[in-house]
Amino acid sequence: MNFLIFLGSARESTPPKPARLGARVSEFTLNSLNALYPEHQAEVIDVLDYPLDAVFKPHFAYPSGKAPQALNSLAEKIKAADGYLMVSPEYNHTMSPALSHLLNHFGSSLFAYKPSAIVTYSAGQWGGMRAAIGMRSFLSELGCLPVSAMIHVPKAQQVFTAEGEVQPEEDESRWQDYFGRTLSQLIWWAQATKEHRAQVDPHSLIRSFKKDPSERNAP
Repeated sequence: MNFLIFLGSARESTPPKPARLGARVSEFTLNSLNALYPEHQAEVIDVLDYPLDAVFKPHFAYPSGKAPQALNSLAEKIKAADGYLMVSPEYNHTMSPALSHLLNHFGSSLFAYKPSAIVTYSAGQWGGMRAAIGMRSFLSELGCLPVSAMIHVPKAQQVFTAEGEVQPEEDESRWQDYFGRTLSQLIWWAQATKEHRAQVDPHSLIRSFKKDPSERNAP
């Protein structure tokens, strides 16, 4: 199966420098997934690789073939993926604005009927857990329902090195077990939804909102 790990941090101004804190967490997430489930494929999607335009125009608002190539390529990756991991810091008790900005470019038809997992972190003691509460609603609206287990990493700069490895003074096996709990849930649900999508096309069961707002109206 194929998984996308969205790295939602765009800031390089906070400690530790020079590496972004979120990059450490996403790298460990990728390494953990590869180690536990080498038969599957995973890729990190970094928000810094996509322009944050001053005027927001989502991918689905462009005429066919007219969207920026970077967004076209990402849309294809999202559509082909079997599950997602969202790595985010906390801003005002919610998810990273850079992450929500990027995800809002794409409609739920690309994400829906697949699972997701929430990974938050912070330089302080809370590990971004308050952001995770809002992320549950956000991801549910996209249709990629988050699994029940979540990952929160407080004081992430003390846990992971700039290369995404566990710091020498930390217990590596405990962190691997902690991440593994969420990853195992994600893999289970991804396998289940993949097999069922192959049997029944979920998009044929529910009409999509494509032309007019009235398509979503109650009778």
